[in-house]
Amino acid sequence: MTSARLSGLGATPSAHIRLLDDRRFHALLPDEDWGRLPLATWRRFSKRVADGDSVVYVGVVDEVFFSDIGWWLAQAVRMIGGPLPTGRDVGVPMIVSVTEDAATGGQTWTRICARKRGFPQVIHSAKRFAGPTGLEEYVGFGISMALRIAVEGEALTFRSAGYGLQLGRLWVPLPQWLTPGDLTVTHRDLGAGAFRFTLDVIHPRYGALIHQSAVFRETVS
Repeated sequence: MTSARLSGLGATPSAHIRLLDDRRFHALLPDEDWGRLPLATWRRFSKRVADGDSVVYVGVVDEVFFSDIGWWLAQAVRMIGGPLPTGRDVGVPMIVSVTEDAATGGQTWTRICARKRGFPQVIHSAKRFAGPTGLEEYVGFGISMALRIAVEGEALTFRSAGYGLQLGRLWVPLPQWLTPGDLTVTHRDLGAGAFRFTLDVIHPRYGALIHQSAVFRETVS
């Protein structure tokens, strides 16, 4: 499991890539909470590459759970770009690419999850440092969710704080019955250059719908 920084269409780390100080995530948390993060997590969310450059992380999926409702939900939202995992395979590679977006000042995220059979699943989303919480994630067809970040037990968590539809300059909140429930992404440092990425979707009525976890190891500082 490795990480690499890619410049443009290059396939290998390049010596001319410049890392910039990034306070965008820090600005969303009190200094006291930010200071409770492990040093490795602090570094990952405080570095920024130049516009158009990318950071790529490669890991392995080690846990997957779907309830019956969760599985059907994941299939249904493929109509708006497939923002949720759809496969049950473990022990398969997951690749996460984070690209700086000069147009919005945010980030473009691409997650590729391999399958033991068939083509891999590709999930695209865009993070923008805007909205009522200071952070939004767009998943396709104008659908987005506001995110709140927090430090919980030395892990950095991203929790959904409302879903909406972007219509031109207008953001229209979606009613609760049209949303999947509470979505949480957790970034937990494991030490020795490794960290765990976890996604959970929990519905207030139906309980846990989806859980996916992958372990990444960063070898390029």
